[in-house]
Amino acid sequence: MEKKTFELGDIVQMKKQHPCGANEMEIIRMGMDIRIKCVKCKHSILLPRAKFEKSFKKVLRPGAGTGEEGQLPSE
Repeated sequence: MEKKTFELGDIVQMKKQHPCGANEMEIIRMGMDIRIKCVKCKHSILLPRAKFEKSFKKVLRPGAGTGEEGQLPSE
């Protein structure tokens, strides 16, 4: 089974909905614990990494910091 990858700033879909009805969360802090913020109501939740990885379903939109936009062109 492929390991799911996620990065800071990604919008992820969770298996269970937040009480406000949304299941889209933004990753705002990563480390031993992961802090996610509800996209709809802006409430933040701190989860241990193991619990987050268990309830994380997929990445919906990659964060703004990913990709090659910020790199200088090679000459």
